Amino acid sequence: MASKFGLAGGIPERRVRPIWDAVDSRQFKNALKLCTALLSKYPNSPYALALKALTLERMGRNEEALSVCLNAKEILCTSDPNVFVDDLTLSTLQIVFQRLDHLGMATSCYEHSCAKYPNNLELMIGLFNCYVREYSFVKQQQIAIKMYKTAGEERFLLWAVCSIQLQVCCGNGGEKLFQLAEGLLKKHITSHGLHEPEALSVYISLLEQQGKYGDALEILSGSLGSLMLIEVDKLRLQGRLLARAGDYAAAADIFQKVLELCPDDWESLLQYLGCLLEDDSILIKETDPVHTLKSIQSKNLHISDELFDSRMSSAVRFVQKLMETNSNSERCPYLAHLEIDRRKLLFGKGDADKVVEDLIQYFIRFGHLSCFTSDVEMVLEVLDTNKKSEFLKKLVNAHEASSTSVPTKELGQSITVFKVQNLIGDVFALPVDELEDIAVRMIEMFCKNVPLSKELDAQESMYGEELLSMACNVLVQLFWRTRDLGYLLESIMILEFGLTIRRYVWQYKILLVHLYTYWNSLPLAYERYKSLDVKNILLETVSHHILPQMLVSPLWADLNDLLKDYLKFMDDHFRESADLTFLAYRHRNYSKVIEFVQFKERLQCSGQYIMAKIESPILQLKQNSNNITEEESILESLRCGTHFMELSNEIRSKSLTFNEDLKLRPWWTPTYDKNYLLGPFEGVSYCPRENMHNQMKQTESNVLKTVEKRSLLPRMIYLSMYSASASVKGNIEANGSVVDPKFSSELKMLLERYAKFLEFPFQDAIELVLGVSSGQKPFEVPNSDIIDWMNFAVFFNAWNLSTHEISFPDGEDSLSSTWNLVNTLLRKYVLDKIESAGPIISSPGGDLPLLVQLVTEPLAWHALVIHSCIRSLHPSGKKKKKGGPVDQSNSQLSNELLNSIQSLCDTIEVVSKWLKEQLKKPSDEKFEYIFSSVEKNGPGKVFKTLETCVEQMKGVELGDRILESLQSWAPADVVRNISAGQDGLLSEFLKICELKIKSLQALRLQL
Repeated sequence: MASKFGLAGGIPERRVRPIWDAVDSRQFKNALKLCTALLSKYPNSPYALALKALTLERMGRNEEALSVCLNAKEILCTSDPNVFVDDLTLSTLQIVFQRLDHLGMATSCYEHSCAKYPNNLELMIGLFNCYVREYSFVKQQQIAIKMYKTAGEERFLLWAVCSIQLQVCCGNGGEKLFQLAEGLLKKHITSHGLHEPEALSVYISLLEQQGKYGDALEILSGSLGSLMLIEVDKLRLQGRLLARAGDYAAAADIFQKVLELCPDDWESLLQYLGCLLEDDSILIKETDPVHTLKSIQSKNLHISDELFDSRMSSAVRFVQKLMETNSNSERCPYLAHLEIDRRKLLFGKGDADKVVEDLIQYFIRFGHLSCFTSDVEMVLEVLDTNKKSEFLKKLVNAHEASSTSVPTKELGQSITVFKVQNLIGDVFALPVDELEDIAVRMIEMFCKNVPLSKELDAQESMYGEELLSMACNVLVQLFWRTRDLGYLLESIMILEFGLTIRRYVWQYKILLVHLYTYWNSLPLAYERYKSLDVKNILLETVSHHILPQMLVSPLWADLNDLLKDYLKFMDDHFRESADLTFLAYRHRNYSKVIEFVQFKERLQCSGQYIMAKIESPILQLKQNSNNITEEESILESLRCGTHFMELSNEIRSKSLTFNEDLKLRPWWTPTYDKNYLLGPFEGVSYCPRENMHNQMKQTESNVLKTVEKRSLLPRMIYLSMYSASASVKGNIEANGSVVDPKFSSELKMLLERYAKFLEFPFQDAIELVLGVSSGQKPFEVPNSDIIDWMNFAVFFNAWNLSTHEISFPDGEDSLSSTWNLVNTLLRKYVLDKIESAGPIISSPGGDLPLLVQLVTEPLAWHALVIHSCIRSLHPSGKKKKKGGPVDQSNSQLSNELLNSIQSLCDTIEVVSKWLKEQLKKPSDEKFEYIFSSVEKNGPGKVFKTLETCVEQMKGVELGDRILESLQSWAPADVVRNISAGQDGLLSEFLKICELKIKSLQALRLQL
């Protein structure tokens, strides 16, 4: 059965090699010819068929490839003893089946072959690979144990143990399975011992997961412990196990040894202090960064005061010893000294004056490093306001008194002073003039130190790069306080200047993405985002800078590209992650096996991923909302919206994960649903950690609610269209069947569920909508809820058209009332938003995104309901009888439809007129309006300083690259680009409006 020397899949290798060479060089036509020739000689060879299927799949002829694969599978699964079976044939078929999303068929081929040749190790490994791809942990375990019994190799036992761990960690297996895995390992150790370091790690992790810390320590200190070759790693593990076993004194001694070997190991230092204080919370590995924050901010003292004093004194002596025996370049011992001071102060036993003095000494030693501020942030948090101010004064004095002759060190210290000033939080309290002066000093300092970078490569970070980001933050703070556009323009100017000198600074680009978005120049923001060249896993962690804004914009082509790239990466990763997992098995890196599976599960539960999966088809529905045939085709591909209903139900049964790196966001928008600039001045210049934690929790809660709510939309649109059709008296579908009455009852159920998202009972929500439309009730809701209320009104109208369940107190006909209700509400809120939007050039952060959503979502869905009714009134090829109650009812409906079409046309005309007024302003006038904001006192000081510095730098030796960049700097281009970006956004919206009007006018002609 096994392949013989010189044969491949039972065929001479010299006949097969040219096919693989042709496939590898993408000469697929040639490969197909060779496959055809091969099959003429070996017509029943599964391997020849597999090669042909592979070639067809690479050519995009998937249906033919699947047919050939099935033919090969049929031959393989026969009982004919002459059929040649080997792993090469099966693995080639597996590649094709996997790429065609029929992995189960490859698995069945392997299962049949393993049953036919039960002791063939090569085939069993292939079957194990199939189970890894299917994440069938139980079957992985079973086949791994079978391989272990067949070959007796340690690696197969470890494959089985890993599969058991995965059943518990990532599946539905109970923790009792750990005992089974432990038993298997014990039995193997008794008879064969262990020979791989990874085997020891797996065994100890198994014991640790069961809380058997004593047993794990015994193994580690025994003969098996010698498998762990790096002594310091062994000590770290030993210290952690001792701490978890509750032997804090012994654990502290072990961590001391770790620190003596690795004095810059900050994590071990924290574990050492945690053991001295008998606080094991620092040992718990948590994905939530706030957990660690709370553990080292804990004020619960687990030991007596005397013991605390004694152990802290011991820690001080040990840290002092580390300082004396190690080089000055290692920060950990000095930072440890500050951490001990912080702990003492936290428990009311420290001296704040000493802490301030120690902080100054730390600044003198390490103040030039960019990490200084983050190093001391938590220490500063335990100081009161007066001590913080005292520290800042001493810091400034220490900096002025420093006599360093190294320009880069002097620059680093200056940047640190600015950072600490902002961190302490008194920047927002300074007068406007002083804030301007700070920004000016930052710009002057940056320009003065540009020559330091003249020898650096374009892709290397420049000295003082942070200064422009910091100056931008100050200017945004000034804009928020004064609402003067000049400050906003200056903040953009200095960042664009920085990118002119070095175009690779991602920090500047991220800030610009948010500033351009805020100033209604989203096309420009998207260009800056694209220049970040975000790829691979960064699509998951960085997309939050632009994706939420794009979802509510009229830039549908760009949004489609953004969603498509993101979803393609995620789906490709899910397909390929199993390859990494199996590779980890093969390379015996078992900790990575579990890590890869958990990472894949984390990505599958990503809130952003699920949101993108929902928003992608909703975008298609918005793009095709003027064409009901296309709309129905899209809904049909979504199983009429039921797919997302199932997704919505799944969401409630699992917890979403949030993988966005929010630390990279600007201070004024700490999360993607919070922007301080949209509200009144609050006097903050950064988001404190505790506030950030609360904001993150609120954001996560909002995302969960939004995902559930948006997942209902496709189904509600589908049901609304068909419920509206049912409202037409005597309506018969093209196939002669009456519209299913269950649609209306299901739509009511979804409306009730939708009302819960709006935090209203169904009946109360209806009464509120009716009251608002008639002007009897006020309606004050956040902007974020207006779209949901409008959607509710549209779907309620569609439901009530076919049921007439809602009675009206004034006796008004329900038909005319619900049509009028939606028309009135849409017109009211569109007009309100236009009035509040103001001129786009002078109204950053306005209601334009909300206006876009009103037109492209509820108004579009309402137009679809109208179109459904009209199509039912005038079905093609069906003659209508004149006279009678049905005709009178339909005549009344026709009038309501005409009124609704007119109302929608009038509403969108108002929007179009407003957009045209914005666009018709001459470019020079817009340029002058924006540019004039920095040509005055106040805002303009930073810009003038920048212009002066640029002129001065042109006479300094900067290197050819920087000098050439300076000469290309044109501030006027920045202004023109902002204006062009705003016009581009408005133009896209205008196109949508004009197409919508054209579509509605065509509908009116049908009536």
